[in-house]
Amino acid sequence: MSQQWPSNCIWFLTHLLVMFLFANHLANASSQIDVDEDLRHMLGRCRKSDEDFNECMRQVFNDLRAYFTTGVPDYNIKPFDPHRCGYVELRRGDSQGLGSFRLILRNVSEFGWARSEVTKFHADPEDHRIVYAQYFPEKSLEGEYEFAGKMLGTEIKRRGHWNLTLFDYSQTTSVRRIGEPGSLIKVHVEVDRIGGMELHIENLLQGQPLNQLADGVINSMWQLGLPFIKPMINELVSTAFTDIFNESFRHFPLEKFLFT
Repeated sequence: MSQQWPSNCIWFLTHLLVMFLFANHLANASSQIDVDEDLRHMLGRCRKSDEDFNECMRQVFNDLRAYFTTGVPDYNIKPFDPHRCGYVELRRGDSQGLGSFRLILRNVSEFGWARSEVTKFHADPEDHRIVYAQYFPEKSLEGEYEFAGKMLGTEIKRRGHWNLTLFDYSQTTSVRRIGEPGSLIKVHVEVDRIGGMELHIENLLQGQPLNQLADGVINSMWQLGLPFIKPMINELVSTAFTDIFNESFRHFPLEKFLFT
């Protein structure tokens, strides 16, 4: 009896382990099937030949928000809320001239996509392009910056943390594939509207009191400077999203889920 009990116990534990591994395998397989079926259900209801294809795709884009916080690991699509960009750079002017600057943003995180809404969608198959308008009740970004500039021969260097919150914000995104499936993707983002903004930049001026003053001036007068900085915002965001879209969607098998 005393010898039979350990052998029965070992057999029972082995049986449980096998059942656990089998159940885990089924769960993983089921997860893959569920994702494929879900994407096929959402994308498959939109047919390119239908007159309401653009409206159907607009609804699909909003349904896909369920994946914004998780991404789709099986297709190497990373989460979009937050989504992250390791490096983006902006240059202006001649480094040998009277005025120029170089701005580098690192480790940028962007939040708010799960609450966004696609309000318009248009596909241009001949040009391999889609254009969609998107509304964010609130969108926030944060990261590290490095700034090096020259003004009238005087060099300026700053670095530190920054964060930005946009309210009642909308943008239009153009996504174009340059060639056949699997080729590079080019993204252009255009700011349409900013209802409100809060921006904080560490070490912009020397000393905490001056930094607080700079924050106050920027956040109370940003509307006046928006026409001048808007093209730079568009360029920075477009560069970052070109990298992000290529990383996540360049090899995504869209035709697997989208019917003609």
